[in-house]
Parts: sequence; C-alpha cells; structure tokens
Amino acid sequence: MTFPPLREELRGIEPYGAPQLDVPVQLNVNENPYGPSAACIADIAESAAQAAATLNRYPDREFVALREQLASYLSKDTPAGIVPEQVWAANGSNEVMLQLLQAFGGPGRTAVSFAPTYSMYPEYARDTNTRWVAGHRAEDFSLDLDAARDLVKTERPSVVLLPSPNNPTGTALPPEAVAVLCEATGEDGVVVVDEAYGEFRRTGVPSALELLATYRNLVVTRTMSKAFAGAGLRLGYLAADPAICDAIRVVRLPYHLSAVTQAVALAALRHADELLGKVDELRAERDALVDWLRAQQYDVADSDANFVLFGRFADRHAVWQGLLERGVLIRETGPDGWLRVSVGTPDEMAAFRAALTDVNGERA
Repeated sequence: MTFPPLREELRGIEPYGAPQLDVPVQLNVNENPYGPSAACIADIAESAAQAAATLNRYPDREFVALREQLASYLSKDTPAGIVPEQVWAANGSNEVMLQLLQAFGGPGRTAVSFAPTYSMYPEYARDTNTRWVAGHRAEDFSLDLDAARDLVKTERPSVVLLPSPNNPTGTALPPEAVAVLCEATGEDGVVVVDEAYGEFRRTGVPSALELLATYRNLVVTRTMSKAFAGAGLRLGYLAADPAICDAIRVVRLPYHLSAVTQAVALAALRHADELLGKVDELRAERDALVDWLRAQQYDVADSDANFVLFGRFADRHAVWQGLLERGVLIRETGPDGWLRVSVGTPDEMAAFRAALTDVNGERA
C-alpha cells in the first residue's frame, strides 16, 4: 500500500490551477483588471468589521439578505424577474457546480458537455463519481444542435453543462440551443448554463435567464469573480426553480457561506454600477484585440467573454514561453495549437501586442 491511501483513480493527477507567476502583465486567468474605488473599499472594510463582531456566532445559513440582492441584480436580465427563492450561492461558481454534481450526479449517473469546454467540468464529475461524456463542438466552436440533441438522447444525462460564453473559446450559445437541450434532457436531468462571463456578452446576445420561466430543469450560474471584479471574494451563485435550490440544500455543508463573505458580497452589490463600470471598455478592448489578431493572420474565435482564443501554432508552448520571457503571462489551454489571452487595460494589451510581435519576429 502506497501512502497516503489516495483513491486509485486520483493517483498521479496534478491539481488544477493556472500558473501563478510574478510578471508585469498577467493576462491568464480572466480577471477584471480594474480594482474597486476607495469608497467601495471603505464600504467593504466597514461591512467586514461589522461581521467580525459577530464571528462568535454562526452566520445566516440561508443568507437571506444576499439572496434578495442577487435576485434583484439578476432580474435586470429577464422580463420575468427572479425571486430570492430561486437563488443559491456558494464559495465561487466552482462550489456551486460541485454542489450541482453532488445533488444530481453520482454513481450510475452521467454528466455531458461539449469539448473544448471548461477543464474543471470533468473534475467535478470525477470527484462525485459521475460518469463523464464529452461531445464535440463544430470547427468554429459552435454547437451542432442535431449532434448535441442526439448525444443527450443517447446518453440520458442527469446533468448537462453548457458554458455560455464558453471557456476557453468565448463562444456564446443562442437561446434556441439552450431550449433544444432542455427539451431533449427533460425532467430526468438538469441543464446548467454557466454564465461566468455573461456580463461581457455582446449587445443583443440574451442571457439564458430569460428561459427560466419556460424550463424548470434549467439552471443558470453566475460569479462575482469576473465582471464584478471580485475574484478574491469567491462568491458564485445560480438561479433556478426553487425545487432545485431545495435539492442543493441537502448536499451543502453547514454554514458554508461565512458571515464575512456574505457581508463583503452585499457591500460589493451596493457598488455594482461602479464595479461593472469598466465592462463596456473591456468589451471594446476585446473587439479591438480580435481585429488586430485577425489582421496579423491568426485564427481567432468569436468572443463574448473577456478573453480571446487565438492560434494556430505548431509549438504553442514556445510562443507562451517567449511571451513569458518578455513579461507577459497568458494561458496555454484549449485545443492543441491555440492560446488564450485575457483582456486587460489598454497598456497591458499594448504590451501583449508588442511581445507577440517580437516573439513571432524572433521565431521567423
């Protein structure tokens, strides 16, 4: 017996995580590059201090005030509105996803997604002993709806995971794709539309929240880590039928959201307009980056997120390393031959463009 007595299927596996390196330009984990204002920081600090005075007591395990404010925020994206009974939250959307797999996956059950997709999805399935099946996207990273429907009908999954915009490609799903897969899955499973990057979608691209009133098996997840500039906060949340939220309560750990997390998230929501105030600028920076990369003759995926997938490289690692040596960190992820760059400030994007031009000149 080898110590420690780890599950056999976990032996030799490297833990998930992007490189954390101290470089001048960090464009690898899709953060909002703009931090909070002094007023927002002061409100967060005061809220955390008030919560600290209560730390001898357990927090509100139903986080009622936070669910009320999240419901109010989400209601802006759907004419039907969202009520607090439809909202659940956890420590980052990662925990939200894991709880969904704990509740609706498990031994004898299947989770389906469509590659390339978020690399944590198969890990959620593995950690919950859920069978994992990955279909494939089209050449332009869109979904072939006929093939997707056929796969769902064949595999009969209890969970379908659909990131929109997709990570790592940035591809958004049209409402009809969500509708088709909700209908194909039926009430034997749940369809999870992961909108971690939803606030960055282009004008006219709707949120799947609009379909919640039609499909009770639909779950829409969001996070405060991206557009909300709250990556260090670790607050993810979802909207769904209240029965789905009740099911998650069965598997959630007791008092899983600390008093400090709840207080800081509420303070951030009070400053939502400010924290989201740079989203339009980041969209414009993204679109300019797509145009520039295409002008340099790269293949570039259409993006509704705050990152861009581009290629194709015979040796993408060499390009990644060359950028790193010039002080620019991006992400080596996605299909072979492609790289992903987060959208940063204008100065950061100028540094990226200069470094990439230099790397290519050297390799040529």
